[in-house]
Amino acid sequence: MENCKRPESMARINTKELADAFIEQQIKEIREQVGDKKVLLALSGGVDSSVVAALLIKAIGKQLVCVHVNHGLMRKDESENVIKVFREGLDANLIYVDATDRFLNLLAGVAEPEKKRKIIGAEFINVFADEARKLEGIDFLAQGTIYPDILESIKQAEGKKAVKSHHNVGGLPEDLNFELVEPIKLLFKDEVRVVGEALGLPHGMVYRQPFPGPGLGVRCLGAITRDRLHALREADAILRDEFDKCGLAEKVWQYFVVIPDIKSVGVKDESRYEGWPAIIRAVNTTDAMSATIEEIPYPVLHKITDRITHEVDGINRVLMDLTPKPIGTIEWE
Repeated sequence: MENCKRPESMARINTKELADAFIEQQIKEIREQVGDKKVLLALSGGVDSSVVAALLIKAIGKQLVCVHVNHGLMRKDESENVIKVFREGLDANLIYVDATDRFLNLLAGVAEPEKKRKIIGAEFINVFADEARKLEGIDFLAQGTIYPDILESIKQAEGKKAVKSHHNVGGLPEDLNFELVEPIKLLFKDEVRVVGEALGLPHGMVYRQPFPGPGLGVRCLGAITRDRLHALREADAILRDEFDKCGLAEKVWQYFVVIPDIKSVGVKDESRYEGWPAIIRAVNTTDAMSATIEEIPYPVLHKITDRITHEVDGINRVLMDLTPKPIGTIEWE
């Protein structure tokens, strides 16, 4: 794990000059590592994989093959937006894979969070391997691993209990025939954004809402069902829409909805109505190692509550998570 530890002498990348120097060094290292071979990139469309894509495009151009996998756990319209931005905006060599049934079938009945993460991470590798077999000369797998992922995952190797595993750290099968390319693995999230701006990526892409690799799979708590997953996707879309309207989208680092596998009694159309609670979480952070809670004005919360409970089937309560990190993690699972 020593090669995964950030050198104490490494300066924080907080200026364009430092970012430019980092980019130049990474382009050199990528070219030395890859040579004339092809690289397969797991492109989610988030800032981490987007920065990796931009670095690889600068370094090796069309040797990069981007693969976007729709695992059925994306936010509303997420895959459609990824295809539009990367194919039309960045002229990426992009392969789209709809693996919704493949993932959800494997996750059926699985409630334990770490097991869900492992299943999703392993199946991602399987999907990439399937795509690689259709192509020629793929020797490398690029990933948007960042330093907080490593810090939270390598604690097990130091005799400590890991906070959680990450789909892009430590979950690769032993028989994987790819060599990893991870150019931003020593950066914190705020540094990744500085590098993204220095690369000339659009502001909206660089400051795009963070989204975990397992997607809604770690926000649909417990065993995932398609009806609860659909309710989660719709409730999350309402939250993001209302944050956009009131200006909170630019102020809050990460905001989302989680739905646990529990129901409570409510009233709808003068009848008993059992439904799930939708739990809102909104946090601010710079490095993802700690986080504070954003205060949301009550009028905004009332509007969000009204819309979710009236527009989303299956939800009869809206709650607010007020727990900072630590003691809570940013995600629930």
